[in-house]
Amino acid sequence: MTAVPSPAAAVALRPLPLSGSRVAGGFWARRLDANRAAIPLGHERLDEAGNLGNLRIAAGEAAGEARGASFRDSDVYKWLEAVAWEYARSPDDALLDHLRALGRTIASAQREDGYLNSAIQVRGEERYARLWMSHEHYCAGHLMQAAVAAARATGETELLRVATRLADHLTGTFGPGLREELDGHPVVEMALVELYRQTGERRYLDLARHFVEARGHGRAVKPGFDPSHYGDPAHYSDRLPVREAETVEGHAVRAVYFAAGATDVAIETGDTELLAVMRRQYDAMRRRKQHVTGAVGARWDGEAFGEAYELPPDRAYAETCAGIGAMQWAWRLLLATGESAYADQIELLLYNALLPAVSLTEADYFYVNTLHRRTGARGDVQRSPAYGRRPWFNCACCPPNVMRTLAALPTYLATGTEDGLQVHLYAQSTLTSGGLAVDVGTEYPWDGLVTVTVREAPPREMELALRVPDWAEGATVDGKPVEPGYARVRRVFRPGDRVVLRMPMPARFMVADDRMDATRGCVAVTRGPLVYAIEQPDQPSGVVLEDLRIDAATPPRPEHRPDLLGGVTVLRAGGALAGGPAESPYRPHGQPAPEARPTELTLIPYYAWANRGPHAMRVWIPL
Repeated sequence: MTAVPSPAAAVALRPLPLSGSRVAGGFWARRLDANRAAIPLGHERLDEAGNLGNLRIAAGEAAGEARGASFRDSDVYKWLEAVAWEYARSPDDALLDHLRALGRTIASAQREDGYLNSAIQVRGEERYARLWMSHEHYCAGHLMQAAVAAARATGETELLRVATRLADHLTGTFGPGLREELDGHPVVEMALVELYRQTGERRYLDLARHFVEARGHGRAVKPGFDPSHYGDPAHYSDRLPVREAETVEGHAVRAVYFAAGATDVAIETGDTELLAVMRRQYDAMRRRKQHVTGAVGARWDGEAFGEAYELPPDRAYAETCAGIGAMQWAWRLLLATGESAYADQIELLLYNALLPAVSLTEADYFYVNTLHRRTGARGDVQRSPAYGRRPWFNCACCPPNVMRTLAALPTYLATGTEDGLQVHLYAQSTLTSGGLAVDVGTEYPWDGLVTVTVREAPPREMELALRVPDWAEGATVDGKPVEPGYARVRRVFRPGDRVVLRMPMPARFMVADDRMDATRGCVAVTRGPLVYAIEQPDQPSGVVLEDLRIDAATPPRPEHRPDLLGGVTVLRAGGALAGGPAESPYRPHGQPAPEARPTELTLIPYYAWANRGPHAMRVWIPL
C-alpha cells in the first residue's frame, strides 16, 4: 500500500496523483505488463486454494467447510489491491468486474456488527480468542488497504463501505477502556491510517496510534503462552515499547510492517519524537541487519531478523514480504524527510529484494530469497528456494504482495511540491506536478543516461530535482558535476527544454564488514542499482560453481545481451578455478591450497537467476 498523507500531515514531499505518473516503455513496462498478465492467474490460484471459497461460504453463496488458516482472507485482499492499482494504470472492464463481484461477496460475508473473517465465521470459532495467531486484525488491515486502493483507482466505494464498517467495529471493540489485546501480525496500523486519510474519520487514526503505543507491553502474547509456538514477545515486535527500541527484531515482516505503521502515525500526528525513533530504527536495520541486496531477515527459525551482522548468504531467509514491507517503510520516511537516502533504499529493495522474487513471466514466485544456492541443493520445505520459484504456496502471502506492489510501481517514481517535481526512480515515463509535465527517457538500469524533456510548464519558476544515487560517483547534470543526493535545476521551464543526467556505471566490488563471518574473504559485485550473481548455466561446461574464485584486481567488463533472460547486461570477470574438493574439508595451517587455473566468470543480475531452472548460484564470490 502506497501512502498518501493528509493535507495536514507533517511531510516534506507529496505523492503524485494516480494520473500524474505513468510508465511509458522500457524495462519496467515489460515487467508491469507481465505482472498484469499474471493477475488472472492469481485469481485461479486463490480459487484452487480455497481462499475465495471461504468467503463465498461465509457470504451464503456456497456450502462447505472452511479451508486453511484463519488469515487466508488477507491473500484475497492483497490480490484485490493489485487489481485496483492495475485498473488505475490501465482501465479494463474485466478488472472492474473482478473488483465488483468480489466486493459483493465480501459485503455479503460481513456480519451485522461489521466483523469479518470468513474462516472463523464458517467454523463458528470465538472472535479474537487466538489473536496472536488468527491475525483477524491483519486480515482487516489488508481489506482496508484494498478498499482504499479501489476507491482511489475507480471512484467506487462499495468495498470502502465494508472497510469502514469493519473499522467502526474495531474502534468500538479495541482501545483504551476496551479490549487490550494486540494482533500477532501488524499491518492494521498502516491500514487504519490510510483509511483515515481517505475518509477523514479521526477515530481510525486514534486507534492506529493506540495499537502503536500499546505494543511492547506484552499484549500480543498472553502470559504462560507455550514458547514452542514463538512465545518470545520479540517475535511480535512486542518486547519493547516502540519509543525504547533501538533496532528491529523478531519476525521480519511483522517488524517492518509495524515500523511503517508507526511512521504513518508519526507523520499524521506531527509526532517528531516518534519520527526520530523510526528513523533511528531504520538506520540501525540498514547498517547492521540488511543483506547486500537490501533484503531483510537472517533466520529461517521464526522468519526473523538475527543479531547485528548476522547475515549468512546461504541461510538467508530474506522473505519477499519483508523486502516489500521495508520498501513501504522507506517510502514513508522519504515522504516525511525528503532525504535521498530513503529513495536509494527503495531502489535497492525494488531491484534486488522484490524483483528476484518473481520469474520473468511473473507467474512463479520465491517466498525465501537465498543469496547462495549450492550445487545439488535439495528442498526440504515448500518455500525452499532450492526448488526454484513456485506458482503458489500453502501460506501465499508473497505472490499477491508482489502483484500489488508492481501494479502500484508508477506511484513510487516521483513526488511533487507546490513549485517542483522530484524524480526518485528512473524509468521511461511521463510525470506531472504543479503544471510541470515531463517525459523521462532512459535505458536504465542498463545505462545511466536519463533525459528529461519538458512537455508542459507554467509561466513561473519551478524546480526539477533528480536523484543522484549514492553509487553514482562522477555524475553530471547538463555537463556539470553533481554529488549524490538531489541535483536541483530551478528556472522558468519551457516546452522542449531538456535536462540530462549522466551517471557512470562501472562494476563495483563490495566487501562486507568483517563481523559478517559468512562472507569474509568474498566480494559481491554491483553495477548501477543492480546486484549481480554467478549462476551455473553461464559458466564453462563441467565447472562446479563452488570452485570458482574472482579476481578483484581487474574491473569486470559489461556486455549487453538482448538474447539472454529478457535482455540483460552481463559482467565478464577474471578469476580462477580451484583444484576441486580435497580428501578432507580441512588442512593444516600453512599447507597450500590445491593449485587453481585461470578462468573467466560470467555474472548476471541477481534478479534474473533461477529462470532457467533451479541451478547453483551465489552472490558472495570467494576472492
